[in-house]
Amino acid sequence: MSENSMRTPLARVRGLGAAKDGVHHWWMQRLTAVALVPLVLWFVISVAGLAGMSYAQAIAWISSPWVSVFLVLLIVATFYHAQLGVQVVIEDYVHNEPVKLAGLVALKFAAIILAVAAIFAVLKIAFGG
Repeated sequence: MSENSMRTPLARVRGLGAAKDGVHHWWMQRLTAVALVPLVLWFVISVAGLAGMSYAQAIAWISSPWVSVFLVLLIVATFYHAQLGVQVVIEDYVHNEPVKLAGLVALKFAAIILAVAAIFAVLKIAFGG
């Protein structure tokens, strides 16, 4: 008798796959998508409102505490969501295991480096550095 045949349907759903994190990955992708809807709408409307402003006015806008917080949230949600999505593509379509591993590692590093660089830029502006 296999281990799976002794588990309830709910237990099988909660532990999708051998890695046991399929549901977590799925939820994180959905939650970041939901978080991105208002953040992207806010960003697009805000940037449209900046049309015609000077560089100094745009810097002052980014320096605003609430704007800085929302920009950091947008950056984190965007890069995490993108990383999750590209991870699924690599896992599903790259069949060579060493290439898949290298792609996943490169993806994680790229997402972290780019997100940290973007957050650093926002914080540097916000704190007048």
